[in-house]
Amino acid sequence: MRRLAVLNVVGLSASLLKRGLPRINQFVAKGRLQSFPPAFPALTCTAQSNYLTGGTPTSHGIVANGWYNREQAEVQFWKQSNHVVQGPKIWDQLRQEIPGFTCAKLFWWYNMYASVDYSITPRPMYPADGRKVFDIYTEPFSIRPEIKAELGEFPFPAFWGPAAGSHRKPFAPDAVSKWIAASAKWIDRKYSPTLSLVYLPHLDYNLQRLGPNHPEIIHDLERVDSFVGDLLDFYQQQNVDVIILSEYGISAVDRPIHLNRLFRDKGWLRIKEEMGRELLDAGASKVFAVADHQVAHIYCQDASLLPEVEKAVLAVTGVQTVLNASTKASWGIDHERAGDLIAVSDDRSWFTYYYWQDDAKAPDFARCVDIHRKPGYDPVELFLDPAIRFPTLKIAGKLLHKKLGFRMLMDVIPLDASLVKGSHGRIPENTDEHPVLITSNSTKFAPTSPLRSESIYEIIRQALTGKE
Repeated sequence: MRRLAVLNVVGLSASLLKRGLPRINQFVAKGRLQSFPPAFPALTCTAQSNYLTGGTPTSHGIVANGWYNREQAEVQFWKQSNHVVQGPKIWDQLRQEIPGFTCAKLFWWYNMYASVDYSITPRPMYPADGRKVFDIYTEPFSIRPEIKAELGEFPFPAFWGPAAGSHRKPFAPDAVSKWIAASAKWIDRKYSPTLSLVYLPHLDYNLQRLGPNHPEIIHDLERVDSFVGDLLDFYQQQNVDVIILSEYGISAVDRPIHLNRLFRDKGWLRIKEEMGRELLDAGASKVFAVADHQVAHIYCQDASLLPEVEKAVLAVTGVQTVLNASTKASWGIDHERAGDLIAVSDDRSWFTYYYWQDDAKAPDFARCVDIHRKPGYDPVELFLDPAIRFPTLKIAGKLLHKKLGFRMLMDVIPLDASLVKGSHGRIPENTDEHPVLITSNSTKFAPTSPLRSESIYEIIRQALTGKE
């Protein structure tokens, strides 16, 4: 039986391959490299859903990393159940075509309750006393204690936040991706899955924090090349074919756009004050934006305002285009979860979720790493507030409070969106910033022209079945 590992090297692009990555370039030299336009939006959850269903958001419903749930009147980001991805998945199709087929899904998103055979995903525990305890969720459950006994605890604090990709003890900059790579080898040795889907996020952090042109990025390339090269050697020894791909490239940015502040000035946004802090009341707002990198879903709960809202957004510096009911289908994003309008930035801009006008009234979670409570994606979570003179000491003090059983707020994140230097979400004009597909000569599939993100589904299928 043929076996295949798909290594999702997040942020990898042709522009980065030209700057180093000798092990990956050796793999390219023996196979084939193709850049292709990213999914729209060019975001993790959407791209992965395109790859694994062969469809677009119009069919699978993953219109971003999060969206406004109209029934519950809540903005919901980074949900984990695979049931939110509509339609059959690649492993369902392959199970019908290949007797004895098995699939391992390692840290790809929408992991929980996917109909795969083996899976690992980050999943904290939330005891009733208000604590958040870092952990993983696995299928079968027996993997969880066994793999932690051999590899140690998953370095969860370095998966996202100021410790991700940075030198912050006790974690190495590449601690997360190296743990995931080690887990991929552990799973392969124990179960020999037919298809392994392996998520390697290391490049994602500093490309956003520092920007793709920063000289320090060369060190991230060296780290990625090392653990990807190690995986290539391992899978070769196991007689497993490898596909390397990415979800998007990352573009340099220097201009944040605050749509919700515009809507507030227009009187369309409802704010409620709680304990001296301001909260966005999405259910009571006439218009609000759910920002996700370089794309913002705009929900208009007063349909009569749609023409005025579209005109106002198009007039904002940094907004390139606005999709509406007549154009969403041609972009593959005509789904009920999508905004009534969708704003797309230009190449140097990105959208924040910020809605407050006075930082003193910002919600308490704004200064924390809090990916589920914020009504939009917040890359500023990658930074420690530069106004804190001794951040390590402050964090240690807060962790001590937590260990002693006291409640504490890890409010160490700044409110300065200008710190962010890299983003993604739009379709870049520069094809060197597009995602890549790298296949070996042993991976057989019929060439697809033009190659699209949805094509990845069929490429994986053909690589394992040998059938067109």
